[in-house]
Amino acid sequence: MTGAFDQEPQPSDVTMQLRFEPPPEPPRTPVPPPRMSDETMQLRFEPPPPADATRPLGVFKPSAVPARSAGRRATRSASPAPSAGRLAVAAAPLLAALARLLGPVTARLAPLTERLSPYIRRLEPYARKLRPQYPRPGRTDWRRWIPSWRQSVGAFFSAIGMTGAFLVVAYAATDIPQNLNSYATQQDNVFFWSDGTPMARTGWVQRQDMPLKDIPEDVRWAVLAAENASFYSDPGISVSGIGRALYRTVGSGDTQGGSTITQQYVKNVYLTQNQTISRKFTEAMISLKLDNRMSKDKILEGYLNTSWFGRGTYGIQRASQAYYGKDVGQLNVSQAAFLASLLKGAGLFDPSLSKANHARAVERWGWILDRMVDLGKLSPAERAKYKTFPEPMKQSKTFYTGSQSDYLVELAQQYAKKAAGISDKDFDLGGYQIYTTFDRKRETALTNAVAKARKQAKRKDADLAKTAHYGASSIAADGRILAVYGGPDHRTQGYNESNATTVPAGSAFTPFVYAAGLENGVRTTRDSPATPITGDALYNGDDNVPVTTPEGPYWDRSGKKVAARNDGGKSYGQISLHRALAQSVNTPFMQLGMDTGLGTVRATAEASGLLSSSFGAQVPAMSVGNATPSAIRMASAYGTFADAGRHTEPYSVSRITRNGSKVALKKSVSQRAVRARVAEEVSSALSDAFRTAHPTAAPASAEVTGKIGTTQDDTALWYVGTARSVSTAVVVYRIDLAKSLEPLPLEGIAGTPADSVPYDIWSGAMSPLG
Repeated sequence: MTGAFDQEPQPSDVTMQLRFEPPPEPPRTPVPPPRMSDETMQLRFEPPPPADATRPLGVFKPSAVPARSAGRRATRSASPAPSAGRLAVAAAPLLAALARLLGPVTARLAPLTERLSPYIRRLEPYARKLRPQYPRPGRTDWRRWIPSWRQSVGAFFSAIGMTGAFLVVAYAATDIPQNLNSYATQQDNVFFWSDGTPMARTGWVQRQDMPLKDIPEDVRWAVLAAENASFYSDPGISVSGIGRALYRTVGSGDTQGGSTITQQYVKNVYLTQNQTISRKFTEAMISLKLDNRMSKDKILEGYLNTSWFGRGTYGIQRASQAYYGKDVGQLNVSQAAFLASLLKGAGLFDPSLSKANHARAVERWGWILDRMVDLGKLSPAERAKYKTFPEPMKQSKTFYTGSQSDYLVELAQQYAKKAAGISDKDFDLGGYQIYTTFDRKRETALTNAVAKARKQAKRKDADLAKTAHYGASSIAADGRILAVYGGPDHRTQGYNESNATTVPAGSAFTPFVYAAGLENGVRTTRDSPATPITGDALYNGDDNVPVTTPEGPYWDRSGKKVAARNDGGKSYGQISLHRALAQSVNTPFMQLGMDTGLGTVRATAEASGLLSSSFGAQVPAMSVGNATPSAIRMASAYGTFADAGRHTEPYSVSRITRNGSKVALKKSVSQRAVRARVAEEVSSALSDAFRTAHPTAAPASAEVTGKIGTTQDDTALWYVGTARSVSTAVVVYRIDLAKSLEPLPLEGIAGTPADSVPYDIWSGAMSPLG
């Protein structure tokens, strides 16, 4: 080893490392453990000896480690490993979360870090010298762990710096979420009667957005006084409030308070309701950023429209309706103060729940009003007017759909989507106010009339009554659907009987044959031109009269001659078309349909309002009603005659708004179906039909028309008529839904043509007829 040091003397305090190679073979006698490969030790070189010294060059001795350094290293090595391990395990989740948070920021700062790295390496030795020695050297026992004042001050300012840096980085890394909570965006749809009163609502969430301009200023300041008086001046968060909230969350478990309106809005629309420290921190970061990007008014508007007010309601508009039965624009400041108190916790301040709640509500209501006075938003004189607590309604006035109104909602919803071009997705998100054409009084009268008929049928024959079905509809001449009867309960019977195309129209179809003949004339020979006819034209009214064509009798596919039949097999001889319609004689119209042309008859019926899909085979039986129109379509088509021959497609929605803004709605337009003179003649014949069957039912001056509709196989009985420009169609039929959809014979359950159940329902719905 001497040769290894035949070099110039080394200066004092210089150290070097020597590697000991392992011995070639292990010793046989017990010796101390050998130095292992890669094990090192430190050697200290003494200064070179004087010139006269006898110490040979290259001799060295190990240097003693200074006591202070040895003590420091001993102290550092004495740190208990288990405690360090537990600390590392505990800090692992925090470090992982911090790494995820800082990931995007680190990527952005990578180019800057690379440029600064040479300077950082130069400063590294100086930074090592500034590293505090802890546990403190030169101390013993517990005193080693007490920091010096320099260390304490340094740690304090370091913590402040690191916290500030962490908040800056966290703010930069936090983005405002693009997706809102489903409960924050979803609203309910409200349906209104024709008089503007609420009829029903649909949707999972009772919430309706209201623009801030439609919310009175007193209502806004009642909320601000209760929740966040400094709203318009704060940065979106309250440091003291967050501190209190964290203390309550971590300490006592009380989760109330501590948030500004901005923070509450962020919680409502972006985050969950979980009371955790991480959620609170995220809420604060988003609130700061949102306050810089969104106006205070928009934040307040969003908060008022998404907050929970109890009784199943979200938003100030729904709360106003649930507690006071009025829109928010009709609230006074006293009522607004009570609603503002609910934001503290509806379960604690709804006075209808308990006496304790009532006492709390009264106390907070008074405090909010006094607070508004302190803020200068309510004068003392105005405050003095409100000494009595504004008691809310006991029951929430929310408008759920009912057994019959479900059918109305279904019709209006289908029409609204089609006429306004609203997708199913958008409609399900809600927020629509749908103003229907349904008349509350007429709907009640029609429903009561059918209910009465059902009871009578049940008393007469309970078994037959179980399979009886009643469909009815009232439609104005301008196309407005005023009332429908869809069935006993939409929840148990999913289809709408007023809109069902199940049974044939029967002889109720003959007015369209009559109108087609009057409008287009008849042809008695194949190539002859059409000959005009009037109501005085005579036709054979006998029973079982063969139906003819220009070439001779009409033969069906089985090779039999087709003959026309009358109800009851009665014969009337030669009879005018006007009188035949008035007396419900069918055989003339079966032949008239052949003379006019079945295609022309069908076209006239469709132009009047019947759907092409309801028509079957184009055979002679079409003239006596083999088509299967719904009650809605029959009432609409009869309304064409009442409107001087112009037809307007039936509609159930007059206007639509969404959150106060008008939604474009395609309007129904009237079109000419037949000439006015033709419509007048048909109406005259139908008026005689009504007077003949019910001579005393209406005053002589009343313009009332009506006709019964029978079928040859007795599977349906109709009555369709018009009074005061409103047409109503009623049909009664039997179907055993448990077995099939095939209509069954009525077996007298619908009465007789002279005394029919459909007419009783019709007259009850149309009363008074004068």
